[in-house]
Amino acid sequence: MDYSKHIQKAEEAARRRNYDFAIQLYQQLLEINPDVGDARAGLRRVFKARHEAKGGRGLFGKLKGAAPLAAAKGMARAGRWDAAIKGYEGYLATNPLDEEGNLLLGQALEAGGYYASALAVFEFLAEIAPRNSEGLKSAGAMMAKQGDPAKALAYYERALEADPRDRDAMKARKDLAAEAALEGGRFDSVDHSREQIVDREETQSLERANRLQMSSEELDAEVERLEARLAEDSSDVEVMLELARVQEKRRDPGAALDLVERALTFRQGDSELADRAVALRVASIKRQISQADKLGDNEAADRLEAELGDLEGNRLRQMVQRRPGDASSRLALGRYLLAADDLDGAAAELQKALADPRLAAEGHFLLGLCFRRLSFLDLARKQFNEALEDQSTLDDRGREILYNLGGIAEAEGENTEARAFYSRIFETDIGYRDVAAKMEQLSKD
Repeated sequence: MDYSKHIQKAEEAARRRNYDFAIQLYQQLLEINPDVGDARAGLRRVFKARHEAKGGRGLFGKLKGAAPLAAAKGMARAGRWDAAIKGYEGYLATNPLDEEGNLLLGQALEAGGYYASALAVFEFLAEIAPRNSEGLKSAGAMMAKQGDPAKALAYYERALEADPRDRDAMKARKDLAAEAALEGGRFDSVDHSREQIVDREETQSLERANRLQMSSEELDAEVERLEARLAEDSSDVEVMLELARVQEKRRDPGAALDLVERALTFRQGDSELADRAVALRVASIKRQISQADKLGDNEAADRLEAELGDLEGNRLRQMVQRRPGDASSRLALGRYLLAADDLDGAAAELQKALADPRLAAEGHFLLGLCFRRLSFLDLARKQFNEALEDQSTLDDRGREILYNLGGIAEAEGENTEARAFYSRIFETDIGYRDVAAKMEQLSKD
């Protein structure tokens, strides 16, 4: 599902310096899908902007966030990654530039399988703490996992600038450089050493292709060279993939996608390659959406956004098919179906995700949202109460649960009970949504 319009709305609120509203929009989006990297990155920027606008009061923020931070660390030790993420975000809301907090948040996101969000946090940490070698290495590792060895290598280079004796960074840099040099070359089936590369001129050309920065002329030359090789052997998968990487560097995801899909015809069943094709397809569609927006073609943009949503849904369904016992994949699919308004499908997936106790808090919350929208208020209340039991502190997620419980009580005419729920929110955050207005209205009834 494409969230670009929601993110644009949040960005516009941030530009108007309506930071609290922008934060609310980003948080709502991340509640639906914690792995929207653009939203996680946007939240970091707005937290930082709000912090700076308030004069960067550090000590008060650290004191206020001490409890959520301690609770989050406890959740992380227990492997309850979703709860830990909520706690770290609660701490960083008042301490956005804290290096340890950002590093822990990124690590929790990575452990929870939210790689796009983890990368966004590690990149932010690299920005605010350019000498933090752990943050730079983490950013490099995530870039490598996302299939961008050039950017990964750049982060490891920076990590070594910060700490020249860092052995992990040295090894990672060496491995990435070797991979870049060897990839696409000819080796025998046993070893992978530089001495086994047959064509030294070709190796040098490949090394140029993997440099961090290349001019458009150099990229064009690489395309010409690789296309010539592919003309000689149209079934050479390694050349196809190398050419796809060069096309990505030329910012042409459509051309790269064509090559990866062609490679898949020779490597059917390669899940890693299939995932790469999906990522390129997403990038290609996003580029088309951007072009349609620039041309003012709203009809085409809407059609492409629908296509992007279908693509995301298919990707998640395939993940569940490949790993039916993976509760985190079930949770991700359930979250997507909830956002797509397929409430019955969402409920089915979320119920299966509850089999993993580490995902219980998030699963109960999302299932509560699902049942409430289905008007099964008694079932929704039960799920929200289950989710509330997992809240050690009243953070934004806790307030969201109480807000929903208050809404259910209102819908059932239980105004006293509703006011009690809203009061708990009001005590900790007087500006939360329309709680103040609800408190006033319920006091009159």
